[in-house]
Amino acid sequence: MFATAAAALLVIMCLALVRAFRGPKIYDRILAVNMFGTKTVLLIAVYGFMTGRPEFLDLGIFYALINFVGVIAALKFIERLDEYDEQEER
Repeated sequence: MFATAAAALLVIMCLALVRAFRGPKIYDRILAVNMFGTKTVLLIAVYGFMTGRPEFLDLGIFYALINFVGVIAALKFIERLDEYDEQEER
């Protein structure tokens, strides 16, 4: 059962990577990277339960925190870049 879940997560992660590379806008790409990070957390948890080591959940939580902070930082950077471009156009 866990192997099936891991395989499904890998497929979804591949689809997220495709969206990250092909996304028409930067926000689509950031959303795809965030989705990839979230699925990585799930994959770490599933792997931990497959191997009988549920302490991998701690690693997953830590990775989720890093993923969240990274996405917020990237969005703030893009927002500031957009503001700078608007000021430059005036």
